[in-house]
Amino acid sequence: MIFWLSSLFTQGVQFSSQKNIILYETYFCISLVSTHNEKLKTITYFNDNTIYVRAILRIICMEHEEEILDLIELLLTAEIYNTTEILGINDLIPRARLTFGITDSEDERTQVIVTESAIERTLQIPKAHLYLENHPLVMFEEFGHRLSIPAPKAAFSWLTKHGGADRIEKNPVLAYYAEQNGLATKGTYTSALERNPKYEDSRQYLDKRLKTIIESDEKLNEALDLVILYAPEEIEYQMEDIICSDEQKDRLVKMKAAFEHIPYLASHNVTEIGKFLFIGPPGTGKTSLAHVLARTFHMCLLEVRLSMITSQYLGETSKNIDRVFELAQKLSPCILFIDEFDFLAKSRTGDDHGAMKRAVNALLKNVDRISLVRNNVILIGATNHPRLLDAAAWRRFDEIIPFELPDIMMREQILKRMLGRFECPCDPLDIAQKTEGYSGADLRMVVREAVLSALIAGRTSIQEEDLLRGILFVSDRGINKERGLSCE
Repeated sequence: MIFWLSSLFTQGVQFSSQKNIILYETYFCISLVSTHNEKLKTITYFNDNTIYVRAILRIICMEHEEEILDLIELLLTAEIYNTTEILGINDLIPRARLTFGITDSEDERTQVIVTESAIERTLQIPKAHLYLENHPLVMFEEFGHRLSIPAPKAAFSWLTKHGGADRIEKNPVLAYYAEQNGLATKGTYTSALERNPKYEDSRQYLDKRLKTIIESDEKLNEALDLVILYAPEEIEYQMEDIICSDEQKDRLVKMKAAFEHIPYLASHNVTEIGKFLFIGPPGTGKTSLAHVLARTFHMCLLEVRLSMITSQYLGETSKNIDRVFELAQKLSPCILFIDEFDFLAKSRTGDDHGAMKRAVNALLKNVDRISLVRNNVILIGATNHPRLLDAAAWRRFDEIIPFELPDIMMREQILKRMLGRFECPCDPLDIAQKTEGYSGADLRMVVREAVLSALIAGRTSIQEEDLLRGILFVSDRGINKERGLSCE
């Protein structure tokens, strides 16, 4: 196409004025797409007599439609935010906060400015003005390379007509503008605000808190090397992604009630709440549920394995335990998830009994001190070997939540949920019957292998043969694991 148009111009072929302009603009637009990476593009608007050329441009440039919608949404959000003082940091979608440079809910509210450099940094769109060069609603200032939309109502209408309805439904600033101006949308401001990730759930907010904590006590920097730290927004799983037993659901209802009534519990001195022990075989969802609770309750998650904080130096293990618990209290509200809770109990049977006994005492002492009501910290211990824990450890937890291998009904539910994301005509119940004794992690592995099997065969639909290959893979993996254990 480029060669053909170029040769027409270089050969001096003459057209009517209108056709000449159309061909030149088409050549210009195609050349931009070709010569400035895949990201660089402009859209040219034509009159009603150029419908065929516009169709050509749309086909050529459709790869960049999402980038243009991203830019219009961002610029429209900035304009509405600047003119609506009631809107705050949690009304902004995460990428808008980053682009506008809003890093703290307590900062003084100022007018936001959208620059090309900020857009490139957050959206990875270089030279954004070239995407919108001929857009009638966008202004570009050469000085400072600033972009803006001075007519929000027209831009809102454009966004709605060009596939932006879903964006409006998820963007509290745009949803608020729609409600205030009587503009029809699929959702409401309240629903958009509930769905929008909170600033306090972001990694940006967590890192800012960490910086303040470390500046006040550098010793806690050592604790960061002992834990894996997650902001709520970094957790992939949601409550609807996991299948819980009825017993687990009952315990979660109690946990939610306590979390929502902390002031009442504190006023009545009911403080021994919020310490849970998850017990069950590997792969049954203990870690996944801890992650989901952090996201659900908007708490950061500190994940630590006791084997990671055990030191070869006498006395260091106890200090490590103290540091981790102190960091959790400084970061509250948070969830402290201690995996391999049996590790110290298991170690006490070895030769270094005295050192491990001191470490266990340090652990139990810190468990006694922590509380959801007093410290706004939920403590979750997890173990695959509950029999190794002595009575002193069991007494510290107010809730024991068992995790069993899923029965056939739970396996069917798990498979139905995982396979529902793909084109798959198979019956989940039939696969559930073939996976007796499989954990939730095993079933995820079956589906993963089935997806890969289908892709290798050149398909995106999962067939029964793919799932059977996945089952065989997990079965062989289990056999090899047993062989490895028997050789130790």
